[in-house]
Amino acid sequence: MTIFSRRRFLVAASAPLALAACGNGIGSPGSSRIDARVDEATNFMYDTLPETQTLASKASGILMMPLITEAGLGIGGGFGRGALRVDNVTVDYYSSTNASIGLQIGAQQYAHALFFMTPAALNNFRASPGWVAGADLEYAASSNARSLTTDTTSLLTPVVAVVFGQAGLIAGATIEGQKYNRIIP
Repeated sequence: MTIFSRRRFLVAASAPLALAACGNGIGSPGSSRIDARVDEATNFMYDTLPETQTLASKASGILMMPLITEAGLGIGGGFGRGALRVDNVTVDYYSSTNASIGLQIGAQQYAHALFFMTPAALNNFRASPGWVAGADLEYAASSNARSLTTDTTSLLTPVVAVVFGQAGLIAGATIEGQKYNRIIP
């Protein structure tokens, strides 16, 4: 029969919490890596699609996902991490995941930004335990590599999505159905 002292019990009970903290990024460079990628993606977006600066100036907040990687062979999925910025300051970090099934084969990578055009849309996103891109999302469509449509309707939509920097072998990149969850990088 083994008798535990209080000290041994506390050590044994706190060990899983310490291991969990390691996985949550406490003391890791994860946030600085995400912020650097977000900065690069934002600069690339502004250089490639200058009209996004108009969206940014009117947005209550911007979620920048600098790299989403998707792959599929019948069943597919995707993942990425990014940052939510309000007044150009990172306030939260998010992961994005998606799953799909159907006729598909290949892989692709892309970046996207969600422009929250109203305070209510931003608050809804931040308060949600897991926000899924869906019906209240409008795409600001790029008609060519250096032009973006940002009409009045886009500026009045609660959430505007801009997908850019696509590379890979799956045709098209949309973010409908992607789920966003707050993370600690």
